[in-house]
Amino acid sequence: MVPACGVVTPGKLVMAMGTSTCHLMLSDKEVHAEGISGVVEDGIVAGLYGYEAGQAAVGDIFAWYLDHAVPGHIKQAATEAGITVHKWLEREASAYLPGQSGLIALDWWNGNRSVLADADLSGLLLGCTLQTKPEEIYRALLEATAFGTRKIIEAFTDTGIDVDELYACGGLPQRNHLLMQIYADVTGREIKIADSVQTAALGAAMFGAVAAGSAEGGYDSIVEAAAKMARLREETFKPNPANAAIYDELYKQYSALHDIFGRGGSQVMKKLKEIKVKGTGVEQIKLSPVGGFPY
Repeated sequence: MVPACGVVTPGKLVMAMGTSTCHLMLSDKEVHAEGISGVVEDGIVAGLYGYEAGQAAVGDIFAWYLDHAVPGHIKQAATEAGITVHKWLEREASAYLPGQSGLIALDWWNGNRSVLADADLSGLLLGCTLQTKPEEIYRALLEATAFGTRKIIEAFTDTGIDVDELYACGGLPQRNHLLMQIYADVTGREIKIADSVQTAALGAAMFGAVAAGSAEGGYDSIVEAAAKMARLREETFKPNPANAAIYDELYKQYSALHDIFGRGGSQVMKKLKEIKVKGTGVEQIKLSPVGGFPY
């Protein structure tokens, strides 16, 4: 996926965004960063260290909200407008400014993979009132996943691995423009989008072309293959300075909640799970939040 985005040099982070998100980085040095579950020399591109982090749920959070929490009148409105519920919520949520809803969320609906690596954590939505609307909650969930990605970026940069550019591939970047603009505003970085919707397959084809070599009609290096075969969309998402300034303030609140519930300030999430297990009488199975993401 990484070379299929044209990324073959350090300083560029690729987000493979779908039901979950995998964050992939190249670097010329090996460091130990908090919550970064994988670092392999030559693991992505020969001669460089490949780093991997991730969020255990992204698109799955939005799907959960649509399947289990969006009221019927919203679904009816989407049907009457001739668009999907996702598109209806995206359209309505786009009308809000950052912070306008008074909501903030933690993106731990399936636990936290990076940087806390704790499957026992759970989701949080804060700030609801009797005036809160479904599209406001939807936007807060989008923002929460962007804050989670910023936390991962900071885990890299805090240990000396520069993240100069962001790239995105997968289903979500192709479908949800509001989501990608929020990510640009929250991270303060321009985001470039892979043109191919099948970057994993394209990347495999690129490595196949390198294996064949130029003598057989392929390429002699992955750098050359990426230059010839990778494509990016013309459209990019650039941070809006006014929005970014507000998101900096909101991110401080996200970080405070992140540390309270994720670093031991409060054990309420774990206690609730313990009570749930006792109530069901079924022994809890511990799941690792760090595996299952291919390069």
